[in-house]
Amino acid sequence: MRRFRTIAVTSAFALALTALAAAPASAFTTAVGDETGEQEFVVLFTAGTSSAAAKAAVVAAGGTIVTENTDVGVATVRTTDSDFEAQALAQGAIEGTAQNRVIADVPDDAVSGEQAKKLDAAEAEVRQNGGKTPAGTAAKKGNGKTLTAEPLASLQWDMQQIGATVDGSYKVEPGNKKVLVGILDTGVDGTHPDIAPNFDNAKSRNFTVDIPFDANGDVIDGPCEDEADGSCNDAANVDEDGHGTHVASTIGSPINGIGIAGVAPNVTLVNLRAGQDSGYFFLQPSIDALTYAGKIGVDVVNMSYYVDPWLFNCASHPADSPEDQQEQQTIVKAMQRALDFARNRGVTLVSAAGNGATDYTKVISDVGSPDFADVPGEVAYTRDLLDPATCTSMPSEGKGVISVSSTGVSKRKAYYSDYGNGYIDVAAPGGDVYDTPTNTRDISKAILAAYPKSLALESGAIDEAGNVLVAGVVKSCDAAGTTCGYYQYLQGTSMASPHATGVAALIVSKYGIPDVIRGGKYLPPAIVDARLRQTAVDTACPTPAAFTYTRITPAGATLTATHTCEGNLKQNGFYGNGIVNALKAVGK
Repeated sequence: MRRFRTIAVTSAFALALTALAAAPASAFTTAVGDETGEQEFVVLFTAGTSSAAAKAAVVAAGGTIVTENTDVGVATVRTTDSDFEAQALAQGAIEGTAQNRVIADVPDDAVSGEQAKKLDAAEAEVRQNGGKTPAGTAAKKGNGKTLTAEPLASLQWDMQQIGATVDGSYKVEPGNKKVLVGILDTGVDGTHPDIAPNFDNAKSRNFTVDIPFDANGDVIDGPCEDEADGSCNDAANVDEDGHGTHVASTIGSPINGIGIAGVAPNVTLVNLRAGQDSGYFFLQPSIDALTYAGKIGVDVVNMSYYVDPWLFNCASHPADSPEDQQEQQTIVKAMQRALDFARNRGVTLVSAAGNGATDYTKVISDVGSPDFADVPGEVAYTRDLLDPATCTSMPSEGKGVISVSSTGVSKRKAYYSDYGNGYIDVAAPGGDVYDTPTNTRDISKAILAAYPKSLALESGAIDEAGNVLVAGVVKSCDAAGTTCGYYQYLQGTSMASPHATGVAALIVSKYGIPDVIRGGKYLPPAIVDARLRQTAVDTACPTPAAFTYTRITPAGATLTATHTCEGNLKQNGFYGNGIVNALKAVGK
């Protein structure tokens, strides 16, 4: 996402994104108060608290419940009482509170270890592919039917790296329509021709409402009247950011002769929108999306974001006030409850590891939290010597979550990817535009996936006639030339995570049993996790283990950084248990 350490969204043509990434934190801060003194909080109730007792506790503390998730024991509360937090914590039915403000964002792909949330302007250049449609190759499916590679398959080095091709996993197990994959992201363009055939509009939901401006008048999602539908309540098949559509496409674009195919080209995609147009995520929508996934029988979810305003939620860091400490504890507890709810109902949880180029198992600094520097009375500050044992980034460090690092075309760990022995579970291709013999930028070493036409038009990437105008965007049509789709190159652990999610979906497709409760298929997440790890390709640490990355930017600057890989062939800090492999996961 745009400023994220956990996921990267970047397309070099999007100068608007560059401007947003350079904007102050206040430009993305949700209102925590107004002229009336009204504030919103997410309240975590003590386990086992009844709905009636929860309501009574909130009223006693001076608040009013706006929305309540009784499955997880969380509610959004409004209050004008300045002492609400203290009064709430005095209620036995309330375990914790957190201001209802930005929880996560869609990061950019250009982050450094020192400034993980700042966009590297040099990353704003991309090389256009030229829009050529390479000839496809063909293979036979198990039933004898000819399976032809998609027009842009030769540009998908990522699928080749994990064996998701017409002569690989596609002919063994392309996925099953009964397998549901949830996309917790900024939305999914369900009308994109390379997503629509696999998109379940009926099951898809939007758990957010667009927020035009914050309390300071700064733009968050922009005026509702400026949107295509003229509304802040977007339909469940809309993505006005582009990040979620790219993720969904990587997981499950169909084999239909238009552009690309995903890892699992025959599964069903469900939009569980939890993020704003601007790329931020809030706590309550994230919890509600996970709860819904568990209820309707979603088999795998992809989470390419992290919980803000704290990059790391620390239980007892001395630089934080007691109020900030309890807020961070509440965020971790509330998210973990939602993760547990989903996983206990058969949902395999997959998350991007992050783009901060940081070893999560070491003592580190956090220079970007809390992410609301310009809100009156709140000041962002550097938190040094964070203890990994007491500081947690959510959801990637949540219990039961599969954390995915990113690889480049050479299979090296991507320069931006977070890492750590014991933190990374598996690796997957997410792109590394500097993974080239000369260490110079090549956008074709990023990941190509679907791009909403409406956004391409809005950003000036294409003209009204549909012609591509900028680098980093590709147009591809079917054989008749009547149906066309647009695709963009992005890189980040945001792009790595959906590759692992797709393989997990194939595992459920291949080995799952009928779900007699919710319909579709079912396979316990522990089994999916084990199969994903067992079939991942063991990948050793580089030699020497202290690997130095060199990047020569388009502006001519030379940037270097050294990351040390710890562990052995079977498990290490760069690759976890290995690089996921679709063919091995479903092969004999």
